[in-house]
Parts: sequence; C-alpha cells; structure tokens
Amino acid sequence: MNLFYLVVIIVLYLSLVAFMGYRGFRKTKNTTDYMLGGRRIHPFVMAMSYGATFISTSAIVGFGGSAALFGMSLLWLTVCNIGVGVLIAFIVFGKRTRRMGLNLNAHTFPELLGRRLDSPFIQRFMGLIIFLVMPLYTAAVLIGVSRILEGLLGVPYLYSVVIFSVLVSAYVIMGGLKGVMYTDALQGSLMFAGMAVLLIFIYTTLGGVTTAHQSLTELAHLVPENLKAMGHQGWTAGPAAGSHLWWIVYSSLVLGVGIGVLAQPQLVVRFMTVRSDQELNRAVFIGAVFIMMTVGTSFVVGALSNVYFINTSGKIAIQMAEGNSDKIIPLFIGSAMPSWFGYIFMLVILSAGMSTLSSQFHTIGTSIGRDFYSLGRVRKNEKTREVLITRGGIIIGILATVLLSIVMEAGIIARATAIFFGLMASSFLAPYVAALYWKRLTRKGAVAGILAGVVVSAFCFLFLHGSEAAVFGVCKALTGKTTLLGGVWTSVDPLVIALPVSVIFTVLVSLLTKVENSDTVKKSFKGIS
Repeated sequence: MNLFYLVVIIVLYLSLVAFMGYRGFRKTKNTTDYMLGGRRIHPFVMAMSYGATFISTSAIVGFGGSAALFGMSLLWLTVCNIGVGVLIAFIVFGKRTRRMGLNLNAHTFPELLGRRLDSPFIQRFMGLIIFLVMPLYTAAVLIGVSRILEGLLGVPYLYSVVIFSVLVSAYVIMGGLKGVMYTDALQGSLMFAGMAVLLIFIYTTLGGVTTAHQSLTELAHLVPENLKAMGHQGWTAGPAAGSHLWWIVYSSLVLGVGIGVLAQPQLVVRFMTVRSDQELNRAVFIGAVFIMMTVGTSFVVGALSNVYFINTSGKIAIQMAEGNSDKIIPLFIGSAMPSWFGYIFMLVILSAGMSTLSSQFHTIGTSIGRDFYSLGRVRKNEKTREVLITRGGIIIGILATVLLSIVMEAGIIARATAIFFGLMASSFLAPYVAALYWKRLTRKGAVAGILAGVVVSAFCFLFLHGSEAAVFGVCKALTGKTTLLGGVWTSVDPLVIALPVSVIFTVLVSLLTKVENSDTVKKSFKGIS
C-alpha cells in the first residue's frame, strides 16, 4: 500500500469518526443521553447501529475463517441472524422492550429486568456477569481487527491491539451512547458498501456464481483427514448428521449465536433509544438487508477462498493460513484483492471493529456504573459520580480486553463469540421473555432462571464441552478425564442444556411462588396489549 494514500485515508476516516463522537459529546446533557441517546434516535441510525454492533470483525474475520474451514453450512447462521436477530428481535421483543423500558424509566438491559421485578439483586447480578464476561467477546472482536491491520499494513499484532483500543476508547468514554450510535451509523454504511464490493469481486474472479460453487463442490476430496473424521463432507455439503462437526456448526455457531442475539445487552438497549414502534418497524428492513449483505458475504467469501487459493497456490485456505482460521480472510484480502480495495477493506474492518467495540465498552461501563453501583437511583448531585464510575468501568474493560487479546490462542474468534452469545442466552433469555410477556413471573422465578443458566453453563464448560474443559483442566484434575462424557457430547454446546434448564426453573419457581410486586407489574404493562 502507498503510505501517503494510507495516511490520508485513515486521517479522513478518523476525522469523521471524531466529528460524530464530538456531536454525541455535545448532545450528551444527562444520564438518559449518555445511556440511551435521549430516546430520540432516528430509525436509520438505530438500525445501522444495531447491525454494526451485531456484525463485527468476529463475524467478518472469525466466522469468515470458520466458513473457509467448515463450508457453506454456516449460511444457516445468516438465516438465523435475519429471522431471529432482526425480525423476531425487533417485532416480538423490540416493541415491548421499548414500551416497558419507557414505563419503568430503564436505561440498561439489567435495569429493565431489575425494575420490572423490583429486584436490585437481579440488576446487580446481571450487571456483574456482563462486566466480568463481556471482555471475552470484546477480545474476539479486537483480535479480528488487529489481525487485519497486521495482514494488510504490516503493523505488529501487539501494536495493533493497543492502538485500536485507544482509538475506540476516546469517543466512547466521552460521547456516551449518542457518540457510539452516530459513529455506528457511519461505520455501518461503510461496512455495507465494502462487503458489497467484496461479494461482487469474489464471484467475478471465480467465473460467476454457478462456476464458483461448482468448483468449490469439486474440492471435497481435499478436506483434511481430521475434519473428515469429525463429519466434514465438503464445503458445499452440510456435516454428517449427528457428527462432532454437525454439533459444532449447528449447536454452537448457528444456534448459539443465532438465538444468543436476543439476550445481548448491547443490542437490547438499542430498542429503548427510539421514540415509537413506528421507528422500529422502519428499522426492520434496513437491519435485515444490512445483515444479509455483511454476514452472508463473509460466509460466502470464506468458503470460496478455498477455490481461490487452490487455483493460485495449490493449497486450501487453512493450509495457506498455517492452521489459524483467523488469518484466512486477511490473507485472502491481501493476496487476491487489488490494492485499491485494500484501502476500502481496511476501512470496513476499522468500521466493524470500532462500531462493535464501542458498544461493548459502553455496555461494560454501564453494567458497573449504573447496574452494579447506582441502580439508577442516585440523587441529582451524585449523577456525575455515576458517569465517572461508568467511564472507569470502560477503562477497566478495555484493559481486560487487551490482556485477553494477547493471551488467547489462535483461531479463537468464532469460539469466543459463540461462548459469550450462548452464555447470555442461557442466563438471561428465559427471564427476559417472561418479563415481557408473562405477568405471573415472580422475582424468585427470575433469579432461579438466571442462576440455573449460569451454573449449568459453567458446569458444561468445565466438565462436558471438550474445547473449554481441556483449557480449564478442572475436570482433568478432579476425575483424571478431560470430560465426564465422551463421543459427540464433547461437541454439544452448553446452550442446548443450559437454556432449557433455565426455562424450567424460571417457570416452575414462578408458579410455586407469589408475585411480590403487583403494582409494578401493572405499571410495566401499561400501554402494552
């Protein structure tokens, strides 16, 4: 890349981002502005912010690399992302979340459930879980963008991690959610344009849609032996039903991320930023098209990169990346795309990373400043302290993210993302759905559901799920075996077990206990049919 052009493009881009962050700072006058953008965000901004927050470098780099490894079966995640992550999320969850959040003056996801059930414990416990676990996901995103900067610009990985963290933290700490959402809208637009160009290029380079897919099908005999043993049947065929790979793809990557999006705190809060249900209706189409283009393109390009590398080097993608799937997309962009696209894709990755990380850091901060510390009930003269603690939480989250990005193993992006999404769904989804739709939900039922999800997930990660159990080593130390169960059980995602248990505990305990806050229940459902 030409250094002069590179510097000019980056300076212009960062100037735009700084301007958007400054606008957010100038318009942030109170806690509602800092936490929810004043509840008056435009539907286009909301939809693009939701999509840009949802689709990060973990999707483009991490899951794109997984598609290069596992094939087109990951496109089912795109279907899930649109059907669940947009249509169900906006229509079934979004409208009730917006209205109930307004009724209860809730500013965060934990605060919504805490106030719905008059439970400071629920709000504090949820806030603490988010604060402690979200750095795993933010690290996955940071690794993705740092690998791109390393591959395209030659910036050492460690330097990329530090530099990018500093850039993002500046406007998040100052601008609050308004600064975050304005920059998200800009970054989301760049992501859409860049991924559209990439999709057109890959098919044009490989001779068209039909020829490209046929060429990929004909590579089935080159699937590595270790993947064949796991159930891999080729890049255009799904994994063998019931095999290890089938459970990895469909229970962790498709189901875990596809369902887990419904309980993502940084996404749920977006529903509370618009003025009316009409804004949410208008945001649905924008969000669906955005996710179809960004996610779908990542998976298609990842899988088809095998054809490109075979044609140019005689090796499949994972061989070219020396076994690290997180390096496949950066390697493909650097070797296959013209130099001018390198500038565009660099901005796409900067946008994807900055948009998601900014929202994640903001959520980490509010989880400790508002949900754990103040519960949103501080006196007017203490509001400044709440914002200061929130900003302090952001700084701690950034430091934890940088540390994890340095120590986590290769090829971790997709797995770390799936772990976080699955844990959020297992812990929070059942109480969240019940809080929105079931007046009979009790405080004890919600607490039981959250605790059951956390405990069962932790048990599965430590004793059942092979990837994590091997890393933690607890099961090995106590039993002499890596996992308690063998066979395909080592590949079944903890969500498959933990979420049903959380649902059962939420419902049964609620039926066996009394509703303690009938007045708040009436207030919560005011205006909700």
